[in-house]
Amino acid sequence: MRARKLFIGRKIREIRQNAALTQAAFAGQLGISTSYLNQMENNQRHVTAPVLLALAENFAVDIAGLSDNDSDRMLADLAEAFADPLFGGAPPPGQDLKMVVQNAPAVARAFLSMHQALRRAGEQLAELDDTIARTGALNDPTPYEEVRDFFHYMDNYIHELDVAAEKLAGEMTGGTRNRVRVMADHIERKHRVRVMIGTELGAPGAIRRFDPASRVLSLNARAGASTNAFQIAHQIALLEHGGVIDAILEKADFRSPDAPAICRIGLGNYFAGAAMLPYKPFAMAARELRHDLDLLADRFGASLEQVGHRLSTLQRPGARGVPFFFARVDQAGTITKRHSATKLQFARFGSACPLWNVHRAFETPNRIIRQLAETPDGVRYLCLATAVSKRSGGFRDPVQRYALALGCEIAHAGELVYADDLDLAREQAFEPIGISCRICERRNCHQRAVPPLKRRLDVDPNRRDTIPYAFE
Repeated sequence: MRARKLFIGRKIREIRQNAALTQAAFAGQLGISTSYLNQMENNQRHVTAPVLLALAENFAVDIAGLSDNDSDRMLADLAEAFADPLFGGAPPPGQDLKMVVQNAPAVARAFLSMHQALRRAGEQLAELDDTIARTGALNDPTPYEEVRDFFHYMDNYIHELDVAAEKLAGEMTGGTRNRVRVMADHIERKHRVRVMIGTELGAPGAIRRFDPASRVLSLNARAGASTNAFQIAHQIALLEHGGVIDAILEKADFRSPDAPAICRIGLGNYFAGAAMLPYKPFAMAARELRHDLDLLADRFGASLEQVGHRLSTLQRPGARGVPFFFARVDQAGTITKRHSATKLQFARFGSACPLWNVHRAFETPNRIIRQLAETPDGVRYLCLATAVSKRSGGFRDPVQRYALALGCEIAHAGELVYADDLDLAREQAFEPIGISCRICERRNCHQRAVPPLKRRLDVDPNRRDTIPYAFE
């Protein structure tokens, strides 16, 4: 077998420096030229057997100790560290890693220490998140939670903006199919803002960019007509009704400094949704079409998400619609958007109940699935769910996937086309669901992940059921 070439430039340099010799003097004792020594110290030439013998004779070096096994281990550790998804992208070539290990081992060790520290920090954050979820350690809500609570306590209905948006929709002509052009004409005529629709907005996944100096509103052509119309309406809200929004924010009296800015975006989105789906025409159509989501989306040129969200806001005094809850859930089960005009509330921490049909929606994308469900408080619901996806670019660009959930109490189910062939009177038709395992106290749930927070465990070593513990 051919012997492997030995590159130990760093160790040769350490031996020379410990002997306090210049390269010329050190090379003379080894019987080689200065340039040859320089190349070996920089790992441009491998060490030959005569040089190894000279090192042993002149500097009492243990040849066995010159092995580069430590370098091999460090090289493997570096390759493993760079494979961590934390860094993303393609890892450095193996030759580059080898050069770092051979020429700058201190840098390699520092990098490995940093990587280990990052991993430990991530694990500690995960533990902290779990502790917060179990104990409710944070008394103050996050800015996003504070804004969600604001909309919840407003019954998810903002009268001033809803009326203003309905008035704007009434002024629009040309129908829903030409809404982008009509809204673009409006914002240019009234606010001297030019709408440009292109594919490059300066950042991956960018949907809207507004430049106050040039008065240009840039939109993504891949976003679709309903999204672009929504974004133009959002900009109209900020330009045309900024004073109304400021007054609403002042009354809200948020505690966290970031909440007003987050809520301003939420109020702009509220106005945009109300302009796309104006209250009276939309509420009338919802009753006429018996809340058929696809037909409503088609009639108003909107997305299913826009329709579902709008249905949860039909709470105008004197003209209330069916009280709905609405949620958007990602593939990990995290609720990323939630509104509820019903008694059903969503957990602040952790994922949603695994028995909820919203999780099954990912198995049958682009189909609306139904579920009759009962929560621990005895309230029964008709739950609808569907999975949707948004492609932002070409084949290699990411695709956003999530599930939409919409539902109402059984008392209103007769107003929905989705309840026509369901047996609402049969007890067994209703599946038990909860909010989240940590606050659900059902004893016989086969999908329970963790015990409820406020119950002591009863662990019997002589008994094993589907769930390995009981609780008082």
